[in-house]
Amino acid sequence: MNGRDVSKKVYVTLPDTVQEDLEGWADYQGRPTANLAAYLIELGIREAKAKGEFKTNQKSPATESKGK
Repeated sequence: MNGRDVSKKVYVTLPDTVQEDLEGWADYQGRPTANLAAYLIELGIREAKAKGEFKTNQKSPATESKGK
């Protein structure tokens, strides 16, 4: 992460059973539910990239400099 990267919030709707399992898993690990959800999403994205399931959406240096 560079000094400009900022975490973003995403709101997700889950079925009750999935939310209950996620909460139970997070409690078992002693971490916040949102923290576990963020980790699992990140892990899923890394795995999908490794399998070539989608192209990486990276900004070019020219695009990033426009935001300065």
